[in-house]
Amino acid sequence: MICQAIARLKQQIPLLDYLQAHDWQPTGQLSRGRLMGLCPLHDDHKPSFLVDSHKSLFYCYGCGRGGDVIRFAELYHQVKFPQALSLLHQWRGLPPLLHEAAGFYRMQLHRHSEAVAYLYHRGIRSAELIEHMQIGYAPGRCLRGWLTQLGYPLQALQQAGLVTAVGYDAYTHRVVFPLQGNLYGRSLSASAIPHRFLPGAKGGLYAWQQASRHPAVILVEGLFDYAVLWQAGFHNVTCSLGTHLNARQFRQLCDGPRTVYLAFDADANGSGQQAAQCLSQRLRERGITACHVTLPEGHDPNSFFIEGGDARQFQSLMEAARP
Repeated sequence: MICQAIARLKQQIPLLDYLQAHDWQPTGQLSRGRLMGLCPLHDDHKPSFLVDSHKSLFYCYGCGRGGDVIRFAELYHQVKFPQALSLLHQWRGLPPLLHEAAGFYRMQLHRHSEAVAYLYHRGIRSAELIEHMQIGYAPGRCLRGWLTQLGYPLQALQQAGLVTAVGYDAYTHRVVFPLQGNLYGRSLSASAIPHRFLPGAKGGLYAWQQASRHPAVILVEGLFDYAVLWQAGFHNVTCSLGTHLNARQFRQLCDGPRTVYLAFDADANGSGQQAAQCLSQRLRERGITACHVTLPEGHDPNSFFIEGGDARQFQSLMEAARP
């Protein structure tokens, strides 16, 4: 039974589809159905990654690793076999479920004044921005009932992480931002864990499709940093959801010639600026121009705008940025 279930999963998720969903693109074709490209599993500069789309198998001549879509998920996400199966199940079934959940949360936002007030306090004051980011609110104790009425079984909600093992909504009193294959929830309560994601990968760079059209992009740590910059007219901004970029996010920054402005937090302990320095070195090694945006001490882009900064002042900081 287990072997049959695994075989069905591999049939339902062609390796090439999964690779392309994670931004892998072939650079050449050896023969019909046999494709070569850069390896997404290591820092590859010459195409060494072979994909046989008919057999749904891969092999890298650079790092010597290969296998099927489950093995790729293990290596790419750096997880063990059971977790890889779970991630693949989620990837196959999550899009419609997360779409419904995010839509429900969006309906709740303007029904709860405390959520709107929190957004205003964090500098999000534009209806256009709220629509652009599809921001919602999770009041708690109501998502499970909504989704089960739509026909989703409780087990699917629990597997996705939307409902806890004991049956409660996982997100309660949180502002919710839809991501690619995930949801980010920011708690309104100081007593709760501030940041929450569903199980699984955080995905690629936020709103990368729009930002990548520009010859220069601004990279920030958090979604509230992204929000105030976008609201101020900097539509070339993107967000890594933390200082540590995953392999997919790093490849996205390096997928063409561009300048990257690193506007990380100016933490008192220097961690944000240290992370920016390490990342800029890695980017320069790949031929990408990286510049440090120096914010006032103790500030991140969000607090900079909340406390009176404006687009002209931030533009001046960018113009003063140096590699």
